[in-house]
Amino acid sequence: MLFNAEVNMSVDFTVVVVGGGLAGLTSALHLNKLGIGVTVIEKGAYPQHKVCGEYISNEVLPYLKWLDLDISTLHPTSINKFQISTTKGRIATCSLPQGGFGISRFALDHFLYQQLSSRGVSVMKDTVEEITFGEDQFTIATLSGKKLIARHVLGAFGKRANLDLKMERAFIKQKAPFLAVKAHYHGSFESDLVALHNFDGGYCGVSKVENNLINICYLANYNSFKKHKNIDAYQEHVLKKNPHLKQILDKSTIVFEEPITISQVSFSDKRSVENHVLMIGDTAGLIHPLCGNGMAMAIHSAKIASELIGAFTKGEIKARRRLENLYSQKWNKAFGFRIKVGRLISGILSNPIAANFLLSGLAHFPFLLKQIIKKTHGKPIPIYGDKYEG
Repeated sequence: MLFNAEVNMSVDFTVVVVGGGLAGLTSALHLNKLGIGVTVIEKGAYPQHKVCGEYISNEVLPYLKWLDLDISTLHPTSINKFQISTTKGRIATCSLPQGGFGISRFALDHFLYQQLSSRGVSVMKDTVEEITFGEDQFTIATLSGKKLIARHVLGAFGKRANLDLKMERAFIKQKAPFLAVKAHYHGSFESDLVALHNFDGGYCGVSKVENNLINICYLANYNSFKKHKNIDAYQEHVLKKNPHLKQILDKSTIVFEEPITISQVSFSDKRSVENHVLMIGDTAGLIHPLCGNGMAMAIHSAKIASELIGAFTKGEIKARRRLENLYSQKWNKAFGFRIKVGRLISGILSNPIAANFLLSGLAHFPFLLKQIIKKTHGKPIPIYGDKYEG
């Protein structure tokens, strides 16, 4: 441990994870299991709600088991059906090839945080102000005046953050047109179903999470949203034009005091490595919610980055440049095609004529819908990673 009179504290770590969301906490658990020193810096407190679809495909289960995580203790809902509809009420339904489960970020992130704490991993409540790289190491400066030195940094600070500005990431310079809204409800909805209902200017995901709660989370074009006074008016005059959404909303009672929102949601390309920081989760790239699997992607990206850092630590990967190149390659192989498919489908659904044509076809040929789902979901995440040389 090193001390510096100009700041409160300066400490050496092998890995610092910036952001304690799903990807950040998962990576810390993985690195800890490998015996690698890691700390997490998270500005928020646990537990907390986050805007999220809160559905995860079962592709993550073998990996979670390897991490010694028993998600069943959180009593998630088991989901095996998918449904999609247009504003005119056309609907298509199919079984999910792998199935999945519904769990709130409130419960899941808190569970992962508790697991880290029980395994002796530090989660520091602070805000990272700056990350600099020099002489083959990182210096992380925080709002409270701490300075941390690390061999590696994983960026897990979410969809959009001040750090993106300070790192001059390309996507942050582009205005993002989307607003996301989420709340939990009491009401009647099939426990084994995840549904995606299209409306003018966006689409809404509906599924159950633990405690028999319904999660309703939607993405809206801000230009359409700002024409209305508030969220209630927007839902009444826009979302409810879809008869399926109208039925759900009319028969549901909100649990939150009010919905939570995030603005400037961007689906632009992001680089998975920036200034030598390996980006994971939404920090590396955001998939359209209509593909319904962003949480699984966050978990998988944490695994890829953690395995590579493990290989680097053991000397299987000799150079930082190779580490970064391998991560970019593996991230693109795992998620690049999914994201492209998501953008394509989003473009179709944004056009009412094309959306109704697509849904009509899928309603008559549900096996085609199942094929689309397969393209936006991965195979079960392998437990063991690759071996590396050089």
